[in-house]
Amino acid sequence: MSEAVIRTVTSPPGGLLASLDPLLREWLPRQRWFAGKGRPVTGFSLVAATELLPADSRLGLHHVLVRAHQQYAPAGGAAEEPGDCYQLLIGTREALPPRLAPALIGHLTEGPAAGRTAYDALYDTRPAEVLLEALRTRARVGELRFERAPDDDDIRAGLVPRLMTAEQSNSSVVYGDTFILKVLRRIVPGVNPDLELPLALAREGCPRVPAPAGWMTAELTGRSWVLGVLQPYLQGATDGWELALRELAKGEDFVAEARTLGRATAEVHTALARALPTVTLGHARARRLAEGMSERLAETARAVPLLRPYAPALRTAFTALADLAAEGRTWTAQRVHGDLHLGQCLRSPDGQWSLIDFEGEPAKPLAERRLPQPAVRDVAGMLRSFDYAAHSAGVRVPGWAESCRAAYCAGYAAAGGHDPRTDPVLLRAYETDKAVYEVLYEARHRPDWLEVPLAAVRRLSVPEPA
Repeated sequence: MSEAVIRTVTSPPGGLLASLDPLLREWLPRQRWFAGKGRPVTGFSLVAATELLPADSRLGLHHVLVRAHQQYAPAGGAAEEPGDCYQLLIGTREALPPRLAPALIGHLTEGPAAGRTAYDALYDTRPAEVLLEALRTRARVGELRFERAPDDDDIRAGLVPRLMTAEQSNSSVVYGDTFILKVLRRIVPGVNPDLELPLALAREGCPRVPAPAGWMTAELTGRSWVLGVLQPYLQGATDGWELALRELAKGEDFVAEARTLGRATAEVHTALARALPTVTLGHARARRLAEGMSERLAETARAVPLLRPYAPALRTAFTALADLAAEGRTWTAQRVHGDLHLGQCLRSPDGQWSLIDFEGEPAKPLAERRLPQPAVRDVAGMLRSFDYAAHSAGVRVPGWAESCRAAYCAGYAAAGGHDPRTDPVLLRAYETDKAVYEVLYEARHRPDWLEVPLAAVRRLSVPEPA
C-alpha cells in the first residue's frame, strides 16, 4: 500500500488497548452505533488488532476489533457479560487540528502512543485513503482481507474521502462522489446479508441495488467477519424519508413515488427469489412464526405498560395466522431486505428508486436475519414507515399515509404479480409485529416518539371487516 507501513500485531504494542480502556469507557457509549446503551461498560477484551500506520509516526493508525464487557442486572443481582464486538479505527496524533475535534477520543498517558491524542480515524482524510488503497490493490494485512469485485477495475487512486455525519448505526465514507464505503461498527462472524444479498442481486443483473465494488473482511478463528462494503455512490440521490417529509411539508401527496417504490421493491424480491433458495411455510413453521410474534408481544407488554390494554386484541392477529396455517394454508418464504423503510431507499435525480442497507435488524442474531421469510415482511415495514412519516411531519395531511399505502401495494402488485392486500391475515400479523417492535424501541430510546407506534397499535387492535 502506498505510503503506508503495515504490520500485524497480536496485541497492540505496549498495551495500546490498556491505555485506551478508560477513554473508550466514556467515548464508546456516546456513539450512535453503540448497542449497549444504559448498561455500564466494565472493560474490554481484544479480538484483533492491526497496525496500519506506525504509532510513532506523525499519524498513527490501528485497526482494532474489541469486545465491550457490560454490567447487567439479572434477578439475582448485578453481573457482567461479554458484550458486542466493535470495529474501531484509532488514529493518534500529537495534537488534533480543529477540523478533527468531533473525532476526539482522548489523551493517551501510557503505551506506545503515550503523550499523543487518540481519535476516530474515519474523520481523517489520510486513514480513509489507506482503506480505499487497500481495496484498490486487494491488500492482505495480517487477518484483514481487502477484496475487489472481479470485473471492477474502476477504483481509482486519489479519490478525496469525506465522512458522512448523518445519524446511522454504522459509519460511511464517500470517495469523490464515486464510491461509498460502509464501515460496519457492531460485527459478528459469518455471512453478512449486507454483502451477501447485493452480490446475489448483482449476479441477477438487478439494477435496483448498487452492486458491491469491494469489501473488507477479517479471517479470525477459522471464520470470516465482514467489516465493510464499498458500493457506487448515487450522486444527487435523496433518501425516501427526507423526500417524504419534504412533500408533506408542502402539503403534497406522495402517491406517484409510493407506487414507483412499490414496483422497485417487487423487482428486488423477484430477483432475490431467483438468486437464492425459497422454502414453503407450512403449518409447523407458520405456528412457530405466530408463537414468536406472540412472545414478543408479551415481553413488550411487560416492559411498556401503555401497551397492555391492547395486547389481547393485538394477539388475535397472530392467532388468526396460526389458525389459517392449521387449515392448510401455506406461504412462500424467501430472502428479504429485513429492515425496509423509507430511509433505506434512495431516489436518483432521474426518478429511479434503489434499495440499500441489507443488513437487516442489527439487534437480531445473524442466523435469524438470514432466514427466508414471506416477502410481505418488507411490505409491512414500508407501510409502517409511511405512517411514521405522516405522524412526524410538522404538517398533517389527512389521508396521506393511507393513500401512500394503497399506491405502494398497487405498484408492488403491478411488478410482482401479487397484491399484498389480498393476504390480509399475513399482512396484519407482520404489521402488528412491527408496531410492537417499534413500541419497545421508542420506549427505550425515543420516548417522545412513542405515540407514533401507539397510534398504529390502536388501529391494529380493531380488526378490519372481512
